[in-house]
Amino acid sequence: MPVSSRLRRPARKTEETRESGENGEKGENRGNGESEKPNADGRTRPEPGTAPSSPDPAPRTPLPLRLLLRVPFRLPRLPRLLHLPRLLRHLRTRLADLRRAHPTAARAVRRSVHVLAAVLLVGALLLPDTLAGLRPSRFARIPAEAVVGAALLLALPRRPRSVVAALYGAGIGVLTVLNLLDMGFTEYLGRRFDVVLDWELLDDAQAYIEDSMSGTAATAAAVGAVVLALLLVAGPALAAVRLGHLLARHRSRATRGVLVAGTVWITCAALGLQVSGVPVASDRAADALRAQARRAVDTLRDEAAFAKEARADAFGATPPEQLVPDLRGKDVVFAFIESYGRAAVEDPLVAPGVIRTLDTHTEALARAGYHARSGWLTSATFGGSSWLGHSTALSGLWIDNQQRYRTVTGGDRLTLTKAFQKTGAWDTVGVMPGVQKGWPEAKWYGLDKVYDAFDLGYRGPKFSWSTMPDQYALEAFERLEHGRARDRPLMSEVILTSSHQPWAPLPELVGWDELGDGSVFDAVRKDGRKSADVIADTAASRREYGRSIQYSVTSLLQWLERYGTDDTVLVFLGDHQPIARVSGHRASRDVPVSIVAKDPAVLEKIADWNWAEGLRPSEDAPVWRMDAFRDRFLRAYGSVPHPTGG
Repeated sequence: MPVSSRLRRPARKTEETRESGENGEKGENRGNGESEKPNADGRTRPEPGTAPSSPDPAPRTPLPLRLLLRVPFRLPRLPRLLHLPRLLRHLRTRLADLRRAHPTAARAVRRSVHVLAAVLLVGALLLPDTLAGLRPSRFARIPAEAVVGAALLLALPRRPRSVVAALYGAGIGVLTVLNLLDMGFTEYLGRRFDVVLDWELLDDAQAYIEDSMSGTAATAAAVGAVVLALLLVAGPALAAVRLGHLLARHRSRATRGVLVAGTVWITCAALGLQVSGVPVASDRAADALRAQARRAVDTLRDEAAFAKEARADAFGATPPEQLVPDLRGKDVVFAFIESYGRAAVEDPLVAPGVIRTLDTHTEALARAGYHARSGWLTSATFGGSSWLGHSTALSGLWIDNQQRYRTVTGGDRLTLTKAFQKTGAWDTVGVMPGVQKGWPEAKWYGLDKVYDAFDLGYRGPKFSWSTMPDQYALEAFERLEHGRARDRPLMSEVILTSSHQPWAPLPELVGWDELGDGSVFDAVRKDGRKSADVIADTAASRREYGRSIQYSVTSLLQWLERYGTDDTVLVFLGDHQPIARVSGHRASRDVPVSIVAKDPAVLEKIADWNWAEGLRPSEDAPVWRMDAFRDRFLRAYGSVPHPTGG
C-alpha cells in the first residue's frame, strides 16, 4: 500500500495504540474528526467539529518524522562505554587484588614490562633509515639520546616529568615513522622521504596498490598504515612515562647508572670504539633529525632558486623557423618505456633476454632499411615518479621532485615537444594510456591532442597498473593518428606502460590483425601470474621485469617495422631504473636512449655524440644527464639558440 494511503487512514482505537509510548504517537490522530476526550496523561483531544482546547496548538509533526515514528522500534540500551570510568576503577581494583594474590608473578610481569619499554625506546633510537642497515650490530650501541633523556627525567619533579616523558617518547615515535618512510622511499624511489613534498605521494602509493591488487587491499593498507603510525607514536610515549616513574622511584641507583652510561659513551666516542664496523657511541636519532631538518630547509630554499633557473632558457626566444629545421618533413616519435633502465641490459638475471631482443631487432630493422644509435642518460628519478623523468628529458631542466615539476609546468618553458608545435610545421599528439584523469600539462608539453586511457577504444582487461598492453596502445595510435592521411608531418609523444611494476600479470604479443578492441587479452590476463606472488619474491620480480621490458621493446619495434616509413624518426628511452629490489641498492640512475631512422642524414647529425651503433648502448658509451638531452637534440638538428633571461 502506498505510504500516503496509510497516512490518511484513521488510526485504530485499540488499547495498544492509546497506551503504547514506544512509537511516539500515544493514540493521537489529529484532524480525523474524533471528539476531545481525556488521554491517560490528562490531556484532551477535540470533539468532532470543535477547535482544540489549547489556543496555541503544537505544530504538525513533519512527514519524515511521522514515517519514522510509525516504525516500531526500541531504543537501544546505553553503551557500556559510557561507564568507562567505573570500569577502569573496577579493573584497577581487580589488578590490585591479583598483585596481592600473586606477588611473585606480578613482580615478574612488572619487570618484563619495564624491560620491554626500555628495549622499545632504545631500539627506536638506534633504528636505521634503510633496510640494508637492519643488522644486529646497529643495535649493539649506546644511544646518547637515551642517556640525555634519562638525566633530564631524573632532574624534573613528578608532573613536569610525566609531560616531558610523554613528549620525549612521542618524538621518538614520530622519528620512527619518518625512518620507516625513509626505508620505503629508499627501497622504491632510491631517495629519502621529504617531509615538505612527499606526503602527497602516499596517495599515489594507495592508488598503485588499488590498481595492482584491489581496492580492498588498498583500503586495508591505508588503515593499517594509520593504525601503525598511531601505535608507533603512542607506544614510545607510554614507555617513556613508565620508565620516567621507574627512574624516580630508584633515583640514587638511576643517577649512578646515568653517570656510568654517560662516561662510557664519552670514552667510546673519544676512542672511536666500534663493533662490526659500527661506532659504539651513537647519536643516530640526532643525526636523523638533523638530516630531516636539512632536507626540509633545502627544499624550501630550492623553490625560489629553481623558478629563476627555469626562466633562463637557451631556446626560449628562438623564432619558429629556426627550430629543428633539419627534421622538417619527418614524422618524429618520442617514446618513453616505463622502468627501462641500465639494469635491463646489465643485470645478470635480466640482461640475457633483453640483449637478445635488442640484437634481434637491430638486425630486423637493418633488413628493413633502418639504423640506430644508442647511449645513456642519467635520469632525475629512480624507481618511480615517471613524470619527473619525462619532464626532465623534454624541458632541459633537472626536475627531481614534485615542487620543481609544479613550478616548471606552471611556466612557459620551451619543451622539446613544444618546439615542434611552435614551428607550425607539425601536428602534435600525445598517447598517454596511463592518464586516467584531467591532464593540464598537455598545453605545457605543446600537444594539440592527447589520447588518454579512455580515448583509445580499449575494451580488454587491465594488466595490474597498466590500463592496456603496449601493443594495443601502439595499434590505436596507428589507427587514430599515425596512419591517417594528413597535410603536415606528425610529432608524437608516446608513453608505454606495460613494464610498470609489479610486472604481473604481463600481456603477451598477439597478431597485430587480431588486436580488435583488446578483448583478445582476456584469456592472457586470466592465465597470467598474480601480482601478489611476484611482489613478495625478489627473484621473480627481476625475471618478470626482464620479460616486461622485452615485451615493451618488441611491441614498439614491431610497430616501427610494420608501420614506419622513410620519413619516420623514432627516439625511445627509459624514464628511470626499476626499484632497488630489482636494480640493486647501489645501482646508477642511467637509462638507455636510442634514435632510429631510415634517412642516413638523421644519424649523421649526431655522429659527434659517439653513441654505439644499434639498439644496445655499449658499457662505455657516453653518459649524459637527462636534462642535457633537449639542448643537444635541438642543436644537432639545426636549432639556433636565442636565450631568454632569468
